[in-house]
Amino acid sequence: MIRPALVVLALLALVACREDSANAPPAPVTMTAEAVGHYCQMNLLEHPGPKAQVHLDGLPWPLFFSQVRDAVAYQRMPEQSHMISVIYVSDMGGEGAHWDNPGADNWIAADGALYVVGAEIAGGMGAPELVPFSTRSAAEQFAQAHGGTVLALSDIPDSEVLAPVTFDDDIGAEDDSDFEERLRALTHEPEG
Repeated sequence: MIRPALVVLALLALVACREDSANAPPAPVTMTAEAVGHYCQMNLLEHPGPKAQVHLDGLPWPLFFSQVRDAVAYQRMPEQSHMISVIYVSDMGGEGAHWDNPGADNWIAADGALYVVGAEIAGGMGAPELVPFSTRSAAEQFAQAHGGTVLALSDIPDSEVLAPVTFDDDIGAEDDSDFEERLRALTHEPEG
């Protein structure tokens, strides 16, 4: 009588293990030369600073991002085609990680990381960056050296992620008249 009960218990345990593994988020993918940024389509290894990968339900490969800020913006925008299973970010306090080479395998879950927000150092695409760390002490040490505030992902305001970024060499409103003249010349519109 004991043996059939043990068999049933073993089968139940096996089914439970399969359900747990089916529901587990995918593991992070090693960043290689084939990894290109989702928005910029540029090789990630050519840019400094932390990176991110976003795994979507039903897709076999993650979307890579040249900046962590871009991945968090992607997460907060409503236009995704698939549900996000997990986001991984570079642990900038990980062994061997530094700004010019954040590491290929030192990924941590984005929702468990601590971020330095408002640091004086720009991300891989030149925009402000959210710099992720797995420990508070590493994040605070970075913030002391480069400025910024240590925050959890849920505490980072949308304005730090979704606000437009202007660069010193951006064309601004003062250049609109030249643009309008060139546009009129292309469309053969008379000046008015």
